[in-house]
Amino acid sequence: MEILHDPAFTVVRVPEGPSGMAWLRAHVARFSEGEDHRRRRGLAVRLLEEIDPASLRRPGHPVAALASALGLPPTVSADVELAAAHYQPHDGTTPEADAAVARLVSACGGAWSEDTAARIGLLVQACAATRAYIAGAETPVPATRRVAPSGEEILVSLRDAPFGAGRHACPGEAHARAIADGATVFRRLHHADEPLLLPNAWDVASAAVLVQEGFAAVGTTSLGVAATHGKPDAAGATRRETLALARSLVELSVPISVDVEAGFGANPAELARELSAIGVAGVNLEDGRGTDLESVAVQCALISAFKAAAPELFVNARVDTDWLSVRTSETTMRARAYADAGADGVFVPGLRAPDEIENLVRTLGEVPLNLLAELPFDRLRDLGVRRVSTGSLLFRSALTQAARTAVAYRTGQAIPEAMSYDDVEGARLRSRR
Repeated sequence: MEILHDPAFTVVRVPEGPSGMAWLRAHVARFSEGEDHRRRRGLAVRLLEEIDPASLRRPGHPVAALASALGLPPTVSADVELAAAHYQPHDGTTPEADAAVARLVSACGGAWSEDTAARIGLLVQACAATRAYIAGAETPVPATRRVAPSGEEILVSLRDAPFGAGRHACPGEAHARAIADGATVFRRLHHADEPLLLPNAWDVASAAVLVQEGFAAVGTTSLGVAATHGKPDAAGATRRETLALARSLVELSVPISVDVEAGFGANPAELARELSAIGVAGVNLEDGRGTDLESVAVQCALISAFKAAAPELFVNARVDTDWLSVRTSETTMRARAYADAGADGVFVPGLRAPDEIENLVRTLGEVPLNLLAELPFDRLRDLGVRRVSTGSLLFRSALTQAARTAVAYRTGQAIPEAMSYDDVEGARLRSRR
């Protein structure tokens, strides 16, 4: 570790470049020494000093929240990933990575300056390393390279200094820890003392009311979203509406999980990245296809594609065997396969038999089981269930209450109690971040 404090051991020298990855490396503190390093590090430090780490404590792609704090759209995360894959000099570059840097420069205002490089550098260095930290790696960056006085390039372990040391130590440790904390809060809710009770909303108003009532997270209901827009449920017809709702719901103060049905027929990696960049904490991904089930192999590939593209996204794999009256052994086999494919949780709507629930909990081990609110909450908790969802219940109850209220007035009966106008407006305002 002394090497990192010894000025005789320098960072790897990088060549100048007019654009692309070569330009970026040549203008950031990470690959600079002497006065250039002091000046460029100062730029990065000043940018970080203007960002309250607490503001980064939110779900989604680790770059998205930081990009927003730096005045950039969260969608730059895709280009940051491309650049991050070739940031180290020994990784070389590609035309795609060079083009990504050009787009990032444009997003920063178009000036190929050290100020721009400092902003992009912060995003790039927050990408893979912070994702590794989110995934639980004790040392997000296992090692760093230095050039000895003899000219020999050596690899220095960072096992005892996960954020580096000396003049090149990471200046954003507090920010990285805040990002990781925000990205894992939804996951931690599945391993708390009490199961996560996840109510499902269908619009901003219903979600805001649930947040005001103290629920720790909110999911969406695909039936509610589809029916609200006059479309069929589970038909892959509401991608646009679901994403629009997600963009609004992430402004609320709790993690948001989105029901994406079977993926809307979209490229799974693209959909996962888009949801993560928006700031979504998790997704439900179902294996039902109308009256049939998708093959296990295809569904596992879908789950793996989501996790590979956005590892911070909590993927809740829905097993529709009970709803389609398939034998119990199929449920267990699919649940195991989905967990092995990378699913963070398993959801079996319609499962009510206590012995089958207990067996599935044992089978899944540390992977949390999610059921619908069809048995009492305390009973589900005692059986080992870690997440309880209301599904479309609240939406259907709201429709029932609306119809009953209208009929009650028409027939001269007492009108059921309802929230006031001010309460509805207030919930929207008070539930935001």
